[in-house]
Amino acid sequence: MSLAEAGVEANLLAESGNERDLAKLRAAWADDLEAAARSEDYRERAAAYRAVGQFRFRQKEELLRRGLEDDSPACRGSALLSLELLSRDHPRTINSVRPLLHNLANADGNEAVRRLALIALRNGSPQRDTIVLLQGIAEEEGLASDVRQTAAKVAAGLDKRAKSR
Repeated sequence: MSLAEAGVEANLLAESGNERDLAKLRAAWADDLEAAARSEDYRERAAAYRAVGQFRFRQKEELLRRGLEDDSPACRGSALLSLELLSRDHPRTINSVRPLLHNLANADGNEAVRRLALIALRNGSPQRDTIVLLQGIAEEEGLASDVRQTAAKVAAGLDKRAKSR
Protein backbone atom coordinates (compact mmCIF):
# COMPACT_ATOMS: atom_id res chain seq x y z
CA MET A 1 0.00 0.00 0.00
CA SER A 2 1.29 3.47 -0.87
CA LEU A 3 1.12 6.55 1.35
CA ALA A 4 -1.64 7.96 -0.86
CA GLU A 5 -3.69 4.77 -0.48
CA ALA A 6 -3.10 4.77 3.28
CA GLY A 7 -4.27 8.39 3.35
CA VAL A 8 -7.53 7.47 1.63
CA GLU A 9 -8.04 4.63 4.11
CA ALA A 10 -7.24 6.95 7.03
CA ASN A 11 -9.76 9.51 5.76
CA LEU A 12 -12.45 6.83 5.60
CA LEU A 13 -11.64 5.72 9.16
CA ALA A 14 -11.73 9.32 10.40
CA GLU A 15 -15.06 10.02 8.72
CA SER A 16 -16.56 6.86 10.21
CA GLY A 17 -15.28 7.76 13.68
CA ASN A 18 -13.06 4.69 14.00
CA GLU A 19 -10.40 6.36 16.14
CA ARG A 20 -8.72 3.14 17.27
CA ASP A 21 -7.94 1.88 13.77
CA LEU A 22 -7.01 5.40 12.68
CA ALA A 23 -4.49 5.63 15.53
CA LYS A 24 -2.98 2.29 14.49
CA LEU A 25 -2.70 3.47 10.89
CA ARG A 26 -1.08 6.74 12.03
CA ALA A 27 1.50 4.83 14.06
CA ALA A 28 2.27 2.53 11.14
CA TRP A 29 2.73 5.38 8.64
CA ALA A 30 4.22 8.20 10.74
CA ASP A 31 7.85 7.54 9.76
CA ASP A 32 7.01 7.03 6.08
CA LEU A 33 5.03 10.27 6.05
CA GLU A 34 7.98 12.19 7.54
CA ALA A 35 10.37 10.62 5.02
CA ALA A 36 8.08 11.45 2.09
CA ALA A 37 7.84 15.07 3.25
CA ARG A 38 11.64 15.31 2.95
CA SER A 39 11.81 13.69 -0.48
CA GLU A 40 13.46 15.39 -3.44
CA ASP A 41 10.43 14.38 -5.55
CA TYR A 42 7.66 16.96 -5.29
CA ARG A 43 5.03 14.25 -5.90
CA GLU A 44 6.10 12.37 -2.77
CA ARG A 45 6.15 15.60 -0.74
CA ALA A 46 2.68 16.53 -2.03
CA ALA A 47 1.33 13.10 -1.06
CA ALA A 48 2.83 13.49 2.40
CA TYR A 49 1.31 16.93 2.94
CA ARG A 50 -2.07 15.68 1.75
CA ALA A 51 -1.85 12.65 4.03
CA VAL A 52 -1.37 14.83 7.12
CA GLY A 53 -4.96 16.00 6.75
CA GLN A 54 -6.32 12.62 5.75
CA PHE A 55 -4.74 11.04 8.82
CA ARG A 56 -6.03 13.96 10.96
CA PHE A 57 -2.42 14.23 12.17
CA ARG A 58 -2.60 17.34 14.36
CA GLN A 59 0.88 16.56 15.71
CA LYS A 60 2.26 17.22 12.22
CA GLU A 61 0.87 20.73 11.73
CA GLU A 62 4.41 22.14 11.69
CA LEU A 63 5.09 19.90 8.70
CA LEU A 64 2.24 21.67 6.90
CA ARG A 65 3.89 25.02 7.57
CA ARG A 66 6.90 23.74 5.60
CA GLY A 67 4.51 22.61 2.87
CA LEU A 68 3.09 26.13 2.58
CA GLU A 69 6.61 27.40 1.89
CA ASP A 70 7.53 24.64 -0.60
CA ASP A 71 8.70 25.66 -4.08
CA SER A 72 6.19 23.33 -5.72
CA PRO A 73 2.61 24.57 -6.23
CA ALA A 74 1.43 20.94 -5.88
CA CYS A 75 3.01 20.75 -2.43
CA ARG A 76 1.60 24.11 -1.35
CA GLY A 77 -1.82 23.04 -2.59
CA SER A 78 -1.67 19.71 -0.76
CA ALA A 79 -0.64 21.44 2.45
CA LEU A 80 -3.54 23.88 2.04
CA LEU A 81 -6.02 21.03 1.52
CA SER A 82 -4.81 19.43 4.74
CA LEU A 83 -4.97 22.71 6.65
CA GLU A 84 -8.51 23.29 5.48
CA LEU A 85 -9.53 19.79 6.57
CA LEU A 86 -7.84 20.07 9.98
CA SER A 87 -9.29 23.54 10.60
CA ARG A 88 -12.94 22.71 10.10
CA ASP A 89 -13.42 22.19 13.84
CA HIS A 90 -10.32 24.03 15.07
CA PRO A 91 -9.80 27.62 13.82
CA ARG A 92 -6.47 27.78 15.68
CA THR A 93 -5.00 25.65 12.89
CA ILE A 94 -5.61 28.53 10.46
CA ASN A 95 -4.85 31.25 12.98
CA SER A 96 -1.38 29.82 13.60
CA VAL A 97 -0.40 30.20 9.92
CA ARG A 98 -2.52 33.24 9.06
CA PRO A 99 0.41 35.42 7.81
CA LEU A 100 1.50 32.64 5.42
CA LEU A 101 -2.08 32.24 4.19
CA HIS A 102 -2.39 35.99 3.65
CA ASN A 103 0.77 35.91 1.56
CA LEU A 104 -0.38 32.91 -0.49
CA ALA A 105 -3.85 34.36 -1.05
CA ASN A 106 -2.49 37.74 -2.05
CA ALA A 107 0.67 36.99 -4.01
CA ASP A 108 1.16 33.33 -4.97
CA GLY A 109 1.94 32.91 -8.65
CA ASN A 110 -0.40 29.93 -8.99
CA GLU A 111 -4.15 30.70 -9.15
CA ALA A 112 -5.17 27.31 -7.75
CA VAL A 113 -2.93 27.83 -4.73
CA ARG A 114 -4.40 31.30 -4.23
CA ARG A 115 -7.94 29.91 -4.30
CA LEU A 116 -7.04 27.13 -1.83
CA ALA A 117 -5.51 29.69 0.53
CA LEU A 118 -8.69 31.77 0.31
CA ILE A 119 -10.82 28.72 1.05
CA ALA A 120 -8.64 27.77 4.03
CA LEU A 121 -8.98 31.28 5.47
CA ARG A 122 -12.75 30.85 5.81
CA ASN A 123 -12.16 28.40 8.68
CA GLY A 124 -10.10 30.85 10.73
CA SER A 125 -11.28 33.46 13.18
CA PRO A 126 -13.00 36.42 11.48
CA GLN A 127 -10.20 38.92 11.98
CA ARG A 128 -10.56 42.36 10.46
CA ASP A 129 -7.20 42.30 8.66
CA THR A 130 -8.18 39.10 6.86
CA ILE A 131 -11.57 40.47 5.85
CA VAL A 132 -10.00 43.68 4.49
CA LEU A 133 -7.37 41.69 2.56
CA LEU A 134 -10.05 39.44 1.04
CA GLN A 135 -12.21 42.41 0.07
CA GLY A 136 -9.18 43.95 -1.63
CA ILE A 137 -8.49 40.75 -3.56
CA ALA A 138 -12.16 40.58 -4.59
CA GLU A 139 -11.90 44.07 -6.08
CA GLU A 140 -8.50 43.67 -7.72
CA GLU A 141 -8.61 44.17 -11.46
CA GLY A 142 -6.71 41.71 -13.60
CA LEU A 143 -7.25 38.69 -11.37
CA ALA A 144 -9.13 35.64 -12.56
CA SER A 145 -12.84 35.96 -11.83
CA ASP A 146 -12.95 32.71 -9.83
CA VAL A 147 -10.20 34.00 -7.48
CA ARG A 148 -12.08 37.29 -7.04
CA GLN A 149 -15.40 35.51 -6.47
CA THR A 150 -13.88 33.15 -3.92
CA ALA A 151 -12.31 36.07 -2.05
CA ALA A 152 -15.63 37.92 -2.02
CA LYS A 153 -17.54 34.89 -0.70
CA VAL A 154 -15.01 34.16 2.03
CA ALA A 155 -14.86 37.84 3.04
CA ALA A 156 -18.66 38.00 3.26
CA GLY A 157 -18.80 34.81 5.35
CA LEU A 158 -16.13 36.04 7.75
CA ASP A 159 -17.76 39.46 8.00
CA LYS A 160 -21.10 37.85 8.82
CA ARG A 161 -19.46 35.70 11.54
CA ALA A 162 -17.69 38.75 12.96
CA LYS A 163 -20.95 40.70 13.20
CA SER A 164 -22.82 37.81 14.85
CA ARG A 165 -20.33 37.66 17.73
